[in-house]
Amino acid sequence: METTQNQETFSIPRIGDKAPEFIATTTQGEINFPSDYKGKWVILFSHPADFTPVCTSEFMTFAHLEEKFNKANCKLVGLSIDGLYSHIAWLRTIKEKIKFNGMKDIEVKFPLIEDISMDIAKKYGMIQPGESKTQAVRAVFFIDPKGIVRALIYYPLSLGRNFDEIYRALIAMQTSDKFGVATPADWYPGNDVIISPAGSCGVAAERMSGTDGLECEDWFFCTKKLDKDLVLKEILKN
Repeated sequence: METTQNQETFSIPRIGDKAPEFIATTTQGEINFPSDYKGKWVILFSHPADFTPVCTSEFMTFAHLEEKFNKANCKLVGLSIDGLYSHIAWLRTIKEKIKFNGMKDIEVKFPLIEDISMDIAKKYGMIQPGESKTQAVRAVFFIDPKGIVRALIYYPLSLGRNFDEIYRALIAMQTSDKFGVATPADWYPGNDVIISPAGSCGVAAERMSGTDGLECEDWFFCTKKLDKDLVLKEILKN
């Protein structure tokens, strides 16, 4: 943490960093993060406040999709700077009263962290003073089974998240890890994947000859087919 002209700034964990550790009280009991999730992917996400409409729509959507994320070996963990009793009351209200986008009677079963002190939010750079000094922005951290930050997305307070993109990013990163490939713009399972650029003139020439089932637009831009069923079979094992 650094102070410049009486303005606190908090560093954001970078891609490739070890996820900052913490022990926290949640709506599902105490958690030791990320140790309790070793061997699994985790999406750690923050929201500004309980009993707010955009956050309510997001929690209902995440809860509705929780089983889908579980099948991809991914757990969900939420956070705001509100207290535990506020969290409990809000989640009960969601289940008992709120309807949104065809969803109703939604029970949030994943943990929601109490962070009144803002210590965890500060560790993860979720407090953006230019947006709010007392609320966490809509941050999303993708943390892999080894506890490493693999991706992060930040949204302003006013903008609800795109959950199709969050799920797509998760599956794409798992695909890259499993098959040693990269995924191009707008990739979904079943689309062609990208092969790393050639590391020598000989490999570049070989690729341009059309061998190994590659389709090369030029020596540095080669794609190949990757069967959708194979991808989903390898990733959706749970």
